[in-house]
Amino acid sequence: MDSQENHKLWGGRFAGKTDPQLEKLNCSLDLDKRMYAEDIEGSKAYAQSLKHINLLTESEANSICEGLDKIKIEWGTNEFVIKPGEEDIHTTNERRLKEIIGEPATKLHVGRSRNDQVTTDMKLWLKSNLKNLQEKVCELIEVIVKRSLKEIDVIMPGYTHLQRAQPVRWSHYLLSHAWSLKNDCERLENNFGLLDVLPLGSGALAGNPLNIDRKKLAENLNFAQITENSMQAVSDRDFIADFLFWASMVGIHLSRLAEDLIIFSSKEFEFVTIAESYSTGSSLMPQKRNPDSLELIRGIGGSLFGQCCSFMMVLKSLPSTYNKDLQSDKEAMFTTFDKLQSILEVTTGTVRTLKVNDAKCKSALSFEMLATDIAYYLVRKSVPFRTAHHIAGKVVAEAEKKLVNICDLTLEELKEISPQFEIDIGRVWNYENSIEQYQAIGGTARSSVLDQIYKLDSWLEQKYHRNCTKES
Repeated sequence: MDSQENHKLWGGRFAGKTDPQLEKLNCSLDLDKRMYAEDIEGSKAYAQSLKHINLLTESEANSICEGLDKIKIEWGTNEFVIKPGEEDIHTTNERRLKEIIGEPATKLHVGRSRNDQVTTDMKLWLKSNLKNLQEKVCELIEVIVKRSLKEIDVIMPGYTHLQRAQPVRWSHYLLSHAWSLKNDCERLENNFGLLDVLPLGSGALAGNPLNIDRKKLAENLNFAQITENSMQAVSDRDFIADFLFWASMVGIHLSRLAEDLIIFSSKEFEFVTIAESYSTGSSLMPQKRNPDSLELIRGIGGSLFGQCCSFMMVLKSLPSTYNKDLQSDKEAMFTTFDKLQSILEVTTGTVRTLKVNDAKCKSALSFEMLATDIAYYLVRKSVPFRTAHHIAGKVVAEAEKKLVNICDLTLEELKEISPQFEIDIGRVWNYENSIEQYQAIGGTARSSVLDQIYKLDSWLEQKYHRNCTKES
């Protein structure tokens, strides 16, 4: 067997070479080399566990840890040399360790399998890196909260079915997205608990025969718990599925925000203007200024769910314990992480730099949006809501029939529809008054919006040490 085959951790069983196409398909090193630091961290902790049960001398354990530290430096400085035939980060790190320290390196893998090793590496990687995504989500929330406080007096149409519905504050609209993102942060907090369970010490599937102290191993690797069943531990990818679903939800929320801003930035609306730094032009039409940043966010948001769906189909029919199908876990994890990080950054930049056009927002308001307020006016005069709703509908129909705004109907014309109308109906024809009636928690009144701002600010400061309103 040639030297290339000798690099394999399982090579002793085989006399022939691996087919080159299978070799290429089987290799995951291009992906899992991103976990070099986590693989080294797990190996160092495992070496200490072997020392505690006298399978490594203190000298051997120290030699292994020092050698692994050197390998980590080589990876970090791009000096590490990958050799042909190496399948994954575990293979290549072990080969390099043997080159550096010799025979003690061959003792490290005892009782350990790549099955429990790779799951440990992935959990360590996510534990280290998910905080970065959480920080990106919080940064976007912070930008939204700051804008909401600054632009709280901007009034715009609120929409259902993409039809004008009721007047709302621009800040109320923006904060609706912030609350979804807050839910995402809290959902991720729940996922951290599932990540915090150590699988190392499960072997290939049957467990570890050497009676290593798994609880001490978990403590050394900063895991709160250990897995209780070795067969479940080596095949468990629920934590990956949870991450992919979480990322899909964030992607959906970003995509919906992007879709709104694409519509609002069109000439038909012009509620917002996307900064040039987050826009592109046309190769043919010189006048074009396209919201490509938002369109990419919208598109990539869909592809995140594609990754989630694809990986769930991998999991759904697997027999128990480890199967090589699971190698697709790293592509799903890394691709999703990178894409989500990218669109979070672009979304934050786009929202931070866009300009809201106050005058355009106001000019889009129309008096038929106050039809609900007519019903509320009548309710306050003890008219049952269903009756009031019917009367308000008649007012709208009468205005349409006479080709006038509902506010242009005379009091006499309104009284013909219902005698409950009085001179004070004139107070209804005011957008600010309409907005200010929604003072219950969660409403669009100024006091309610400020309450939302301060609640989000307090949550950010308490959980993530951010303060959005201090400067203001």
